Amino acid sequence: MKNPKGQKLIDKIQRDLMRNGIIVNTVVEDLKELRPYAVEEEDPLLAKVIRLTYEHIDTYQTFDIPIPDDEPLDENEEAIEAPDSNPEESLDYLLSLMSDTSIKNNEIDLREYSRALQEYAEEN
Repeated sequence: MKNPKGQKLIDKIQRDLMRNGIIVNTVVEDLKELRPYAVEEEDPLLAKVIRLTYEHIDTYQTFDIPIPDDEPLDENEEAIEAPDSNPEESLDYLLSLMSDTSIKNNEIDLREYSRALQEYAEEN
């Protein structure tokens, strides 16, 4: 997210999350407000992840998507499992990824969140 207003909104959501946990109505409204900045920046992945995130939180009243596992660097290594994360930690991590989508690893994890959010919706 390059837009300063978008960055401030991400910071606000993270502060609220750390202080109060997931307040469904507030988080959903803030994410809906954030999405047009991603659309304006022509970042379809970010816009999609934001939409899937607020739809998930609105529908399930929580954020039930774990932090993605670290991928192995080559075929001889095993994937490093992310420690059990709670909904607030996972959402906070996702928000931190949104702050800078130009970092390759952030983009990879955003794609993983997108996949996980879609799979969760199909299963439930």
